Amino acid sequence: MKRDYYDILGITKGSSVEDIKKAYRKTAMQYHPDRNPGDKAAEEKFKEAAQAYEILSDSDKRAQYDRFGHAGVSNNGRGGFSGGGMNMDDIFSQFGDIFGDDIFGSFFGGGRRSGGATRPRGTRGSNLRIKLKLYFAEIAQGVTKNIKVKKYATCTTCGGNGAKDKGSMQTCNTCGGSGQVRKVSNTFLGQMQTVTTCPTCNGEGTMVTAKCSACKGEGRVYSEETVVIEIPAGVQEGMQLSVGGKGNAGERGGPPGDLIRLIEEEHHEELHRDGLNVAFELYISFTDAVFGLQVEVPTIDGKAKIKIPAGTQSGKIFRLKGKGFPAVNSYEKGDQLIHVNVWTPQHVSPEEKVMMEKLSQSPNLQPKPDKNEKSFFDKVREMFS
Repeated sequence: MKRDYYDILGITKGSSVEDIKKAYRKTAMQYHPDRNPGDKAAEEKFKEAAQAYEILSDSDKRAQYDRFGHAGVSNNGRGGFSGGGMNMDDIFSQFGDIFGDDIFGSFFGGGRRSGGATRPRGTRGSNLRIKLKLYFAEIAQGVTKNIKVKKYATCTTCGGNGAKDKGSMQTCNTCGGSGQVRKVSNTFLGQMQTVTTCPTCNGEGTMVTAKCSACKGEGRVYSEETVVIEIPAGVQEGMQLSVGGKGNAGERGGPPGDLIRLIEEEHHEELHRDGLNVAFELYISFTDAVFGLQVEVPTIDGKAKIKIPAGTQSGKIFRLKGKGFPAVNSYEKGDQLIHVNVWTPQHVSPEEKVMMEKLSQSPNLQPKPDKNEKSFFDKVREMFS
């Protein structure tokens, strides 16, 4: 079972953005690979902390996590980072602003990655937001959608580096390819060393001497891409789900942004959603209420037959167990509630009026509520219990 993200970082739900960042720095320092060489358990905790920070540092993802738990921010409920998991380079790339500061620089050599890899090139791409309208049947069962998205994609001519050819890339002379510069200054406490992003190459470590003609040195081009999106069963109106790495491509080889899916529900002509439950208004005639009948009602996935017993009162609610929506992050499932309305005719013929006036004198047609008959408030309470 996946651990709670707040517990991983040792914080509470009311923690500020700055508190989350501080907690992540502390946890990451404790389990950093350079402090725990060869320790696989520490490496997993380091990745786990990065996963927690990725979600809680993003206001949209944090809101979805607070509301729906892990299912609200995972890729079709499978968990992991947006897009299926990050390696160590991904973590340092996405959170380079944290690992490249003075504290991490003094402990871990300027935020280097395990194995001595250089700082990644480019800047991270922006997130994309799309609206997805879903029918009730799709929401109830889950669905896979192929969506055409217009966005920035990695340039296939240069592979995303923005250079005309391999000979058009050279190592930055200022930082020697590290993407960082160190400065030593004398203070009354002694020598202090600080590490900052290289101003010449903006931390990329390399320079482009001749730009790619296709992307003009940007490393990406505007195009259309078909994205496969998996929607878990039970999503609700307004819910946002993230597909990692499917947003705009980054500039000059930078990591891509995420694709945020905003769920919208397509209006159903006969059914109404209320949380996990589905409500249906059934209208029957006075004679049907007196004699009873078997009637077919619509459900999310088709039709169902129910029996209306003789003497059914207007306002009676019947329940079809398990015919509602499933919950996203549990095995819970709602019901279908059928609200019976006895239809009162607004226009009658003279002959019908005579017959009804005669019937109205019958003692069996006088209102005689049973002591066991539930009140309106009892019915409402039962409906939402």
